[in-house]
Formats: sequence, C-alpha cells, structure tokens
Amino acid sequence: MNASKITANGKPVEAQLPCTLEQFLVAQNLLPRSVVVEHNGEAVAPSEFGQRRLHAGDRLEIVNIVAGG
Repeated sequence: MNASKITANGKPVEAQLPCTLEQFLVAQNLLPRSVVVEHNGEAVAPSEFGQRRLHAGDRLEIVNIVAGG
C-alpha cells in the first residue's frame, strides 16, 4: 500500500491506497454505519462500503448521521 491523497469534505487527507471505503472510514475513526458518503459525486449505499475501492485523487463527501428528536 502507498500513502496517497484523496479529498474528503474539501480537505486533502492521507490514505493508505488502494483500500475500500469502509477501511478508509475506520482509519478516520468514523463508524461506517453512522455516515452517509458521496464518492466522486455519486451516493454510495452503506452495503457497498466494503467493495467500493478508493484511488488517489478521489473526492469524498462524508456526513455524520445524527439521531435525535
């Protein structure tokens, strides 16, 4: 694996690539089941996090899901 940069929420982030979206989220201390992710402009279903591969230069938008009332 190589350390490469992807863009997450508009900021460059070092990531060990190639990796899956799920691996990236865990490495960023995010619970995969508590976020909504857009990968290169495309919404990703949580069931796909383990199969979706990230590559250098990819763009992610990550939003935490907040439960409450």
